[in-house]
Amino acid sequence: MFGWLYKRIVRYCILIASFFAGNNYFHKTIYQGKLKGFFFPGLNCYACPLARFSCPIGSLQNFIGVKTFPFYVLGFMGLLGITLGRFVCGWICPFGFFQELLYRIKTFKIRISQKYSYSKYIVLFVFVMILPFFTSQPWFCKLCPAGGIEAGIPQVILNPYLQSLIGRLFYVKMAIVTMLVSFSIFVKRPFCRFVCPLGAIYGIFNKFTFFKIKVDEKKCIECYACQTVCPMDVAIFKAPDSVDCIRCGECIKACPTDALSFKYSLTSAIKNPSQENRR
Repeated sequence: MFGWLYKRIVRYCILIASFFAGNNYFHKTIYQGKLKGFFFPGLNCYACPLARFSCPIGSLQNFIGVKTFPFYVLGFMGLLGITLGRFVCGWICPFGFFQELLYRIKTFKIRISQKYSYSKYIVLFVFVMILPFFTSQPWFCKLCPAGGIEAGIPQVILNPYLQSLIGRLFYVKMAIVTMLVSFSIFVKRPFCRFVCPLGAIYGIFNKFTFFKIKVDEKKCIECYACQTVCPMDVAIFKAPDSVDCIRCGECIKACPTDALSFKYSLTSAIKNPSQENRR
């Protein structure tokens, strides 16, 4: 019990430290220094008054909008994806952590089937690729609830002159923020599971990454303890390479038979993923 709690506290401390590592610019204006040429691994709004780094999804839209192939952005996300899979979502992304904290509020909970999780790929193609390509506008950023919380609300508070510029789009964004915050109390990480385009990209690499979760079929009793504690509601013994697995390790700590473990291998990415994870 105490070991499990200790490991969860360690992960939460790393998440908090990651947030402050990427957001430590205490000024009313947006930081425009050299670090903005680098990306924060998780979803983190460029326009946040605290942000030191750029958001990979925001940068991806900008490249697509100016009709330039995003070698740098895709290379960055590809490198993280092949080495860690969706680990970033579970250990670094502050917005995912925010949803986890909201879900811990004591109330009734709603379970939504994993089959709807592929909706985030629709968001990725429509709002990150297709609309920016034809309109040269970063449409996902315009509606992103993470940007609304990290940048939209603080910027309006810190810069009163912006209040006169508030229009319909701002209210739409705040409505999305309100919906997300409300859903996060009742549903496990709704944005990460059904909307986040960055998670969609990292999730593709879960089948090929060097960093995996290994399932020992001889020990597994299919008790679903892993799914119960999983922030993404994944039954990991059924799908160890699920695009929704964020490699947080909660399932490993909860497994009563120690059937689950982390595995890092430079050869696992080139072998058959299902065979590798079932050994």
